[in-house]
Amino acid sequence: MRVIVTGGAGFIGSALVRHLVRDKGYEVLNVDALTYAGNLASLHSVEGKPNYRFLHANICDRGAMERAVEEFAPDRIMHLAAESHVDRSITGAADFIQTNVFGTFNLLEAARGYWMKLEGARKSSFRFLHVSTDEVYGSLGDEGLFTEETPYDPSSPYSASKASSDHLATAWQRTYGLPVVVSNCSNNYGPYHFPEKLIPLTILNALAGDPLPVYGKGENVRDWLYVEDHARALDLIVERGRIGEAYNVGGRNERRNIDVVRRICEVLDEISPANRPRVELISFVTDRPGHDARYAIDATKLETELGWKAQENFDTGIAKTVKWYLDNEWWWQPLRERYAGQRLGLFEKARR
Repeated sequence: MRVIVTGGAGFIGSALVRHLVRDKGYEVLNVDALTYAGNLASLHSVEGKPNYRFLHANICDRGAMERAVEEFAPDRIMHLAAESHVDRSITGAADFIQTNVFGTFNLLEAARGYWMKLEGARKSSFRFLHVSTDEVYGSLGDEGLFTEETPYDPSSPYSASKASSDHLATAWQRTYGLPVVVSNCSNNYGPYHFPEKLIPLTILNALAGDPLPVYGKGENVRDWLYVEDHARALDLIVERGRIGEAYNVGGRNERRNIDVVRRICEVLDEISPANRPRVELISFVTDRPGHDARYAIDATKLETELGWKAQENFDTGIAKTVKWYLDNEWWWQPLRERYAGQRLGLFEKARR
């Protein structure tokens, strides 16, 4: 099995690459532009393996994508490359439109040109998996869950760009017959997570004794998914998912942001006590514009149709995550040296 993974040096992408290379034994080509959140150190465990290759290239480069697909001759393309941070999309939407929309178009066209020249079993078995987010659905009230039939209602430039790319992927299946499957996931967490996101930022700030910023009153709710559970789901979806269908991936672990931060403080205090309870470091900050109140995924279709089930609940997953950060300073310390742990909000630009 030969698989191209775009964005394979990112958080979810690197988890997927590690799973495919180590656990499945597939031949994998990791295509990544290595923007600020791409980190080849996340792939140290597969470097040098004969079934792993890396290509430094941007999905916005049409020629590079066409050459990569033609030369590697994949059985599957799993597309995860994207700009992915809501706060940064508020201050710099252009990058999100360029990468998430135009880049996805380039990759779909490169895949279509390659797929049309395949014959027989290779053509019928080829798959293109477009990996997206639950944020395309907008915001939920106090009750209900996002299903695959929930109308799209994106609130931020980031989610709007991902919604656009979802529609492109679906259109390429319906118009050209390209065998596309789409997945939409809830919030991921786990090892190798770039420290601008809530959970790794909270862990590292708490370790340093720095303030733990929480938007608004911390009442926004997210459904949390352990990243290695997500990687297994993606492999299953591209292998057995029905062409033209979408599959929601969620951990069934809804938590308010403030409760996530408090739980991290509790786990850290248990494992590595400080001179005062870390919950005292919590600092409420001005909410971001268009901050969706609640996300929650209904993963019934994935669970019943394809037999997937999350192996981690939030308590087991967060304990593993905190311990990983305690044990792997070699990975995150270089990032903290160039990214001091600030929340990247409306009036702040990410360092590149």
